[in-house]
Amino acid sequence: MTSQLHTVEKIGGTSMSNYEAVRDNIIVANHSKEELYQRIFVVSAYSGVTNELLEHKKTGEPGVYALFADAESDWAWAWADDLTKLIQFVTDINGELFEDSMLKQQADQFITDRIEGVRGCLIDLQRLCSYGQFQLEEHLLTVREMLAGIGEAHSAFNTTLKLQQEGINARFVDLTGWRDTELLPLDEKLKQAFDAVDLTRELPIVTGYAQCKEGLMRSFDRGYSEMTFSRVAVITDAREAVIHKEYHLSSADPNIVGAEKVVPLGSTNYDVADQLANLGMEAIHPRAGKGLRQAEIPLRVMNTFEPEHTGTLITGDYISEKPQVEIIAGAKGVFAIEVYDQDMQGEPGSDRRILDILSRFKVRFMAKDTNANTITHYVGSTLKHVKRVVSALKQEFSNGEISTRKVAMVSAIGSDMKVPGILARSVKSLADAEISVLAMHQCMRQVDMQFVIDEDDYEKAIIALHGALIEPHNHEYAIVAAQS
Repeated sequence: MTSQLHTVEKIGGTSMSNYEAVRDNIIVANHSKEELYQRIFVVSAYSGVTNELLEHKKTGEPGVYALFADAESDWAWAWADDLTKLIQFVTDINGELFEDSMLKQQADQFITDRIEGVRGCLIDLQRLCSYGQFQLEEHLLTVREMLAGIGEAHSAFNTTLKLQQEGINARFVDLTGWRDTELLPLDEKLKQAFDAVDLTRELPIVTGYAQCKEGLMRSFDRGYSEMTFSRVAVITDAREAVIHKEYHLSSADPNIVGAEKVVPLGSTNYDVADQLANLGMEAIHPRAGKGLRQAEIPLRVMNTFEPEHTGTLITGDYISEKPQVEIIAGAKGVFAIEVYDQDMQGEPGSDRRILDILSRFKVRFMAKDTNANTITHYVGSTLKHVKRVVSALKQEFSNGEISTRKVAMVSAIGSDMKVPGILARSVKSLADAEISVLAMHQCMRQVDMQFVIDEDDYEKAIIALHGALIEPHNHEYAIVAAQS
């Protein structure tokens, strides 16, 4: 495969649900027939499908996986009913996509065979685990991966079928491991998959889920498609990696600040992307970004619905020409877990004891602050997990006081924020908006400032900081326009 000629491009689920936009704005766009190729597309499941397969990402409402995992007896068949509803859901999607009855029948047959195959597996597994020697918990991760792969196989197969119907030589690349007899490491699996692909005349449509020996969901859970995308770019030595989203990577959330006030980022670096990921606003998963950065592959984030815009170019070495704030971002629903213990004073191991407990319950912390006898971790987690952490901390620090508080975090982020007086201006803008700062953090690296505030003040804080740190500069097309 010739290197450094092609791009690897990921298409998100919301974009995938609008086939015409994907075809017209991404795949065909302004490309001549010759320019259609030398691209690899890694696709997500259609919007809502993975929620039905696993659980709702935001509400936690159970899907097939969650119902199967919670089945308490051989008679607990709610998951099977949900699987039947899923068939109707995905075939309804097919009905909206395919006007040709023969193509719809082909698409329906493909996805129905997959789902019914999984149904058979789950029935056999449930029966097997009715015997004491077999524990369901040992197989749940495999079940989760098998179910997740259905969504990407569905969207990739359909997209390939539609493009072929329209005269484009698309090729379905199924990485989900369906009926594979060999479990390979991810990189080896990708090498095998693309060795047979001719990028000069074929357009690979690739499943965002890849079954592999490492088990992508073990490390990335629902961020697996970004890791697949990243490794495809690295293994095939791509010229550029591109993510197509339904919005720009902008200076703030337009729904909060107003679409007329925000401006897209033209360029930034992977360090900034990591800060966004820490707040749960991923441009790309940090581990996926690490692979691209190490391979010196630039990442471009594009808006599917504004294909004429050059998007945001993310590289490893970018530093803004002048120090400035590039993004105001944040997170609500953050829990502050405070451990106060006078015995901490001068005791270096206290934080390690706390971190061990957070790690045990798989609770990720976003920031922390300390003084002589208090350590506070700010965590993005559910109340259920926080209560478990607090219970364990009370046992570990029997003489201490453990308290929790729900807060919000707001950050000013940029590739170079060495601006004299920027901290004073930021605090003043919050004070002018009558927002109390509960805690704040600024590292010597000068890429972000974090403010902990009451959750009720979250949107006001975003608006205030954006108004003070970004709007006065009157950016137009983008904050430092990217190269096309």
